[in-house]
Amino acid sequence: MAETIDGKKEEYRNYLESSGVIDSITKVLIGLYEESEKPENPLEFIQQHLAASIDGASDIEALKKENEELKARVEENS
Repeated sequence: MAETIDGKKEEYRNYLESSGVIDSITKVLIGLYEESEKPENPLEFIQQHLAASIDGASDIEALKKENEELKARVEENS
């Protein structure tokens, strides 16, 4: 019976890996770790960024770059 459970776990892990779920979750968690200002609600951060990575609606790195550029513009105009 233990072999059956282990086999099912391995099969499920392989499914998650082949479908890209593990990569998406890993990227979101790395993004959270690399945030200079930690979000007040980390669960919300994960939900938003995971949805963005699944939908392909947002490129986090591009948004971070744009954010930095906009911050620089604001400082120049202040």
